[in-house]
Amino acid sequence: MAALNDLRNGLVIRLNDSIYTIVDCQHIKPGKGGAFARTKIKRVPDGAVLERTFRSNETVETVRLMDCQMQYLYRDGEILWFMDNDTFEEHSLPQALIGDMLRFLKVGEIVTVKMEGSTPLALGLPNFVELRIVETDPGLRGDTVSGGSKRALLETGCVVNVPLFVQNDTLIKVDTRTGKYVERV
Repeated sequence: MAALNDLRNGLVIRLNDSIYTIVDCQHIKPGKGGAFARTKIKRVPDGAVLERTFRSNETVETVRLMDCQMQYLYRDGEILWFMDNDTFEEHSLPQALIGDMLRFLKVGEIVTVKMEGSTPLALGLPNFVELRIVETDPGLRGDTVSGGSKRALLETGCVVNVPLFVQNDTLIKVDTRTGKYVERV
């Protein structure tokens, strides 16, 4: 349990059977009345951000999350299966918890899974992934690095804009935070 003074950025707490990370915490001591903390909290499974004020007489339950390195194995309908690289146990995550990150996830990829005990809660991809271009329009003669861009379909089904000189079957680096082309590999 954490009291008002223990609240800080990065602390993981449980509220109403959901797990949140404190993104922003401001301790306020007004001239009149009791102290309070004005916070922005982010729900771990889906990333929803809420604003919440905690009074000095409130306590919250703290939660310890572990980051485990896991390998993405396969998809079974709406469930994705991952294997813990240390214990070789298999864990499942619903596609709804993974959300938009699914477009950068390929079989065999090593990812970070946030776990509470033995329960997986959220997925974290590396900032950059290497993906192969499956289909793109051919570039024109004389295309340069500073030219325009064209759409390319990647092996995971994701579509990104790439420079005109990039061809089919090229391995490229994509930023998972923005979904944009970075460079050829």
